[in-house]
Amino acid sequence: MNTDVKQTTALEIDQESRTLADRVCKQIVTSIVTGELLPGQKISEPGLAKLYGISRGPLREAIRRLEGWRLIERKPHVGARVVQLSARELIEIYRVREALEGMACRLAAEHMTAEEIASLKALLDSHELSIEQQEGRSYFQKEGDLDFHYRIVQGSKNAKLQELLGADLYHLVRMYRYQFSVSSSRPKRALKEHRQIIDAIESRDAELAEMLMRRHISAARQNIEDKLNAVTKPQGENNG
Repeated sequence: MNTDVKQTTALEIDQESRTLADRVCKQIVTSIVTGELLPGQKISEPGLAKLYGISRGPLREAIRRLEGWRLIERKPHVGARVVQLSARELIEIYRVREALEGMACRLAAEHMTAEEIASLKALLDSHELSIEQQEGRSYFQKEGDLDFHYRIVQGSKNAKLQELLGADLYHLVRMYRYQFSVSSSRPKRALKEHRQIIDAIESRDAELAEMLMRRHISAARQNIEDKLNAVTKPQGENNG
């Protein structure tokens, strides 16, 4: 085998490995976001390799990416686990979101094209159908262009906001956004708030768009705080 053929073969193998890592990475992200893999749960490489039918090489590449996205963390003498934020860390992230996504929404009202707005409204129609199929119990948004918040950030046309909200915090936020939205009322309210936000963007009312986004994330934060307090409240207090 000549050198060119060897190089071509090596490139093909590397590309195949990356493709497998991409696929498995998305599958693991979905499992973490939806709670199939719970916060704090230990990651078993042999178990995941068997589950997804791939070799350990592509799996380790996928896990490295998940570590970079802060969805998985490694601890000495413990191994890899799904990240588990403290209540304080989670609330702090939501306060950061409130400020930054509010700014992104203001900019989106100024910069999103009519075509982008129409596409986002169509996306919300598909989200409504999904919520109805779940009987209003959950509001799961797939990543990237199928995610309302991601689209707003991209629509801001601000590279730094896209970097902060579309990369560094993105998947971690998705994980808690979904898991704390599973309730009898929050999914439908969240969708209604999303529609109000896109109406403000379509009207080019930047101030209203920012206010509505900040209020929307504040409501989500309050929902999280209420659930956390319900879990930690001593028995008997609910009767007061």
